[in-house]
Amino acid sequence: MSLRRLIVEADGGSRGNPGPAAYGALVRDAETGEVLAEVAEAIGVATNNVAEYRGVLAGLQAASAIDPEAVVEARLDSKLVVEQMSGRWKIKNPDLQPLALEAKRVLPAENVTFTWVPRAQNTHADQLVNQALDGKPIGVATVIKPEATAADAEPAGTASVVASWAPELATPTTLLLVRHGQTPMTAARRFSGGGVEGPSLDDTGRQQAQRAAELLAQSGAVAVVASPMRRTRETADAIAQRLGLAMRIDDSWRELEFGAWEGLTLAEITEKYPDEAARWLTSSDVRPPGGETIDEVVRRIAVARDKAAARNPGQPIIVVTHSMPVRSMVAMTLEAPARAVLRLQPAPGSVTEIQVYPDGATSVTGFGLRP
Repeated sequence: MSLRRLIVEADGGSRGNPGPAAYGALVRDAETGEVLAEVAEAIGVATNNVAEYRGVLAGLQAASAIDPEAVVEARLDSKLVVEQMSGRWKIKNPDLQPLALEAKRVLPAENVTFTWVPRAQNTHADQLVNQALDGKPIGVATVIKPEATAADAEPAGTASVVASWAPELATPTTLLLVRHGQTPMTAARRFSGGGVEGPSLDDTGRQQAQRAAELLAQSGAVAVVASPMRRTRETADAIAQRLGLAMRIDDSWRELEFGAWEGLTLAEITEKYPDEAARWLTSSDVRPPGGETIDEVVRRIAVARDKAAARNPGQPIIVVTHSMPVRSMVAMTLEAPARAVLRLQPAPGSVTEIQVYPDGATSVTGFGLRP
């Protein structure tokens, strides 16, 4: 059997050298060119070279997570890193030596080659670097799976198919996803995204937040996490006070950014942007003008899920978020295509329960529960 071939594209940079720095990396299938994983993270103050090495390391780790026996070509626009990792130049900088050593240990040396490419051929990784520097990291490599088919499904009885019947998987982390309470824009069915702070809860929304707090009072939750939008902070504050917990803000749980559609109803959008709206409603990789695609939100929420589970393994966690993140989580758990999010409708103030097992298996144990 021939080994799988993967391509890693990685980059790093700092604004100042040294200065605020970040790296970005992605993994492609060498045969199809399909992007299988992305990772981007800010690393504080560092040099360009340190950021470049961190990108290589993250990219190789992502490739190993996909297939630890794969043959990998790492494509970089840093001549220095390519020559040093290929063993043709010595690594004299003490800050780079441990990073290079760690990178060499990720995969068998005979399975990895390093290729220099012009910067113009490394734009995807460069965009990830700038995304992280602009405050929108992808902190854990997100594996992007193609839409599942019946032929691709795992055999019945495997852990990921029958998670709730498999106690040997150990205790899951329970994510209690709360959609924020109603706002005037919710009531008017206006698009209210994650690019602006947005409105406060109205009287109905505050009542919904209190009812959600009562519902969750006996949940045993150990943490309350909230999107940074005003409506989610207000909902989370009501819940946190009832449970006697502190509230933590996590930008990853923000709503889809609707760009030019912010504040409009669907009828107004279809009138002003008929072609864009038609494409958006039928394809998950179309973005509102100046906004995010559904695919991007799904990947962002997958990372947020994994981070939350890693932070409080085996514990219940309350996450106060928005409609599209809740929909994205359910669609991912059911292995439905991303566009299926448009067929899900969690009500304001409702609670959706997702269980995340240590091996990555997930299950939906409640959707849109209204207190």
